[in-house]
Amino acid sequence: MATTPIPTPEAQATVSPFGRIMGVFFSPKATFEDIVRKPSWLLPVALTTILSVAVSFAINQRINWREFMSQQIEKSPRAAQMSAAQKQQQIEGGAKFTPPFTYVIGLCGPILAVLIIGLVMWGAYSLLGGISTNFSTAFSITSHAFLTGLVSSPLIILTLYLKPFGTADLENPVAANLAALLSEDAAKWLVALLKSFDLFTFWTLILLAVGFAAVNPKKLKGAKSFTIAFSVWAVFVLCRVGWAFIFS
Repeated sequence: MATTPIPTPEAQATVSPFGRIMGVFFSPKATFEDIVRKPSWLLPVALTTILSVAVSFAINQRINWREFMSQQIEKSPRAAQMSAAQKQQQIEGGAKFTPPFTYVIGLCGPILAVLIIGLVMWGAYSLLGGISTNFSTAFSITSHAFLTGLVSSPLIILTLYLKPFGTADLENPVAANLAALLSEDAAKWLVALLKSFDLFTFWTLILLAVGFAAVNPKKLKGAKSFTIAFSVWAVFVLCRVGWAFIFS
């Protein structure tokens, strides 16, 4: 007797690396589900690194480092105890070493940020969410969540070139957070607190929540994934504000 062959389930189509870049912005849920099935991180890390180096270049082109270092020294509590010669020595040293250091930060910053945040979120979702996944998947989710830099980095570069030379605020260049509403003499702890309420930070947290929810939708259903992501953020904010309060 002829037997009827059992149809095998068709494998789900995999989104291309470039398709994932676009999908993070326009269809994050489906995109992160695909990333969980087949993790990848090279392209998002490469793109964010290129833009980060471009930001470093723009900063070095548009910031007067001697004037910047002078302003930072005057804001320091140690300024009253320093002689004019000591201040000048620090200004010259800062103006010499800050530009290459800016490029180092631009080159290494993205991969280090993804690595650290990926580790933290991997641990948080394992402990609080009860999900089981490997670090490669967590790293891939985090690297794609950080693609918000594809929007924020060009805005920083545009701001640097639109403002007069040396006038951009490096501590808050785009002013996409509540700290932009404060006066210059506001308490440091308050500045640190309101800086944390940042549009791009929240966007990244939402993408992280969507991404990790895709690992195990049954365990992370409803708002649980968002609760974990924002709880980690809240702990970071608490530490940041406490540090600013102690050393202000």
